[in-house]
Amino acid sequence: MFKHLIKTIPNLFTLGNLLCGVLYITLNMSGFIESAAIFIFFSAVFDLLDGRIARKLKVNSELGVELDSLADIVSFGVAPALLFHSIAAPSILTSIAFMLFPMMGALRLARFSVKPTIGYFKGLPIPAAGLPLAGMGFFSYSNAWITLILALLMVSPIRVKKI
Repeated sequence: MFKHLIKTIPNLFTLGNLLCGVLYITLNMSGFIESAAIFIFFSAVFDLLDGRIARKLKVNSELGVELDSLADIVSFGVAPALLFHSIAAPSILTSIAFMLFPMMGALRLARFSVKPTIGYFKGLPIPAAGLPLAGMGFFSYSNAWITLILALLMVSPIRVKKI
């Protein structure tokens, strides 16, 4: 029983990541756009801790890996894209960036799930792409070109060293 309880601790942090993403979306829908951006940063804290805790406790699991990807697409794909869309001036470019950002994030996460890398990431990790959008949104700034570049960097062949 104790071992089973220990195995769930990292997943609770992953669910904290997901909860923060959902809270951001809820607050955005209620009109608290910029102040809600802080929840994307809280998601990053949970995302950073879940993997470290799992490795420290030696309780890595396939469930945890998949749950982490699902939480990441909400917290660092959908939430930042929604933030961007909520403050950006309407245009075709804004719409394209809004749609491509979470799609490229999902594609990047799926590619990593199918073919994980050791010591580096192939393409910009989704938290590293979502956090700049959250930071810009926190200051009520949006830029469709930056959003598109971040989306494309997620599926690019560049190597990013794992922290």
